[in-house]
Amino acid sequence: MMHNADKPPSESHLDLRDVVFIIQSQRNSFHVRQAEKLRKDLLLQIQALEEVQKSQNSPPVIHLLHTLSDNGGDWSILPLLPYLSSQFGKNSSWIMFLEEDTRVKLQKLHQVLRTIDCRKEWFLGKPLHDEESTIIHHYAFSENPTAFKYPDFSAGWALSIPLVNRLASKIEQEPLKSDFTIDLKHEVALYIWEDGKGPRLTAVPELCTLPERSPVAQHCATTVNSHSPQCGQPIKSENLFVAVKTCKKFHSERVPVVKKTWGKQATLLEYYSDYADPSIPTINLGVPNTERGHCGKTFAILRRFLSSAVPKTDWLLIVDDDTLISLPRLQALLSCYESSEAVCLGERYGYGLGQGGYSYITGGGGMVFSREAVVQLLASGCKCYSNDAPDDMVLGMCLNALRVPVTHSPLFHQARPEDYAKEFLAHQTPVSFHKHWNIEPIEVFNKWLKDKNTDGLQKGTKEEL
Repeated sequence: MMHNADKPPSESHLDLRDVVFIIQSQRNSFHVRQAEKLRKDLLLQIQALEEVQKSQNSPPVIHLLHTLSDNGGDWSILPLLPYLSSQFGKNSSWIMFLEEDTRVKLQKLHQVLRTIDCRKEWFLGKPLHDEESTIIHHYAFSENPTAFKYPDFSAGWALSIPLVNRLASKIEQEPLKSDFTIDLKHEVALYIWEDGKGPRLTAVPELCTLPERSPVAQHCATTVNSHSPQCGQPIKSENLFVAVKTCKKFHSERVPVVKKTWGKQATLLEYYSDYADPSIPTINLGVPNTERGHCGKTFAILRRFLSSAVPKTDWLLIVDDDTLISLPRLQALLSCYESSEAVCLGERYGYGLGQGGYSYITGGGGMVFSREAVVQLLASGCKCYSNDAPDDMVLGMCLNALRVPVTHSPLFHQARPEDYAKEFLAHQTPVSFHKHWNIEPIEVFNKWLKDKNTDGLQKGTKEEL
């Protein structure tokens, strides 16, 4: 195996031009810049390799996913496979998917791919598995959750062309189900595995999620740049308006948790309920409480945000009373986004993406809106078809009609820490989790979302210098 990898490139079966790179980019301007940076880096590496090898080949194809078609559901990958097959199915060997934060050492990646027979069906990645069956995977493999492996997209993942071609023809013959897309990496792996008829994920140790500069990352072909971006100064807390949705039955149970944990970090925060309780205080927006959905309440919050009843801010965060969130981390993250653009940020889910469908920000992890997004939403005349319609999905339909992108951040979480693979959370600085079910919420907040106060440390360091 190693002899083949040591051969000079001219004798190798695989040329870098046989690899098609797809950067899993998004339409928001910050994410476009991140994806472009990665593309430039790959092109510079290719140039350097060619100078060493004294060859002038045409460079490999590098595509930004969001530019491939007008279909906003392309991020769910499966609807894109027929296109990839028709474009690259005859003259390429691999489709390599990269997230915008993935860093690639092309020479190492080339060496790895050269040792694998690309004429066969392969699904390559860094495997994750569930410790226990989890709601975000619909309790799949509940008998033995650790048995099923799915890729950590941050490390990059690859499909051989024979597999892409077969999946594409399957999708063309049996259209994708109109269903929810909740955890894409798990759902793609399930589709490929096809109840044991298709290939399982093959672990490639060189696909890593270690930090780029880690000394133990020497063997890695991919690393992860950073999962907590910050672009200059965090936004000021007085520029973020926080709306907490609650109802009378949770006033004594959930509201105290908010007050003891992250509520203290907010400068502007209001609790919205079906009952005005001055001791909290809560505000009754005149919308009766609903068991599910809360669309009426959310639209009332959007209208209030634009009214003179609250201070004018650039950003609005809407959360449930059982959401746990780090506001300082959110403020740092928001420094990367332009409030003058229509921005809707959080954990992205999809509905019916194989059939056109739409994407939406799932409410439990927290929904962040720029003022411009709220202005466009309300000006569009978009509204709830009933008070108990699912607010996050209705907003997704409205944004889809407005062609405003739903921007995904993997740092927001619709479920509890134990519902995610440990290795997936290990290279993140999470912004939120959701649900108090079977956990001690204050302990979870302290463990996952509370930052040690560094002000004193920084002052001390400065004095020593």
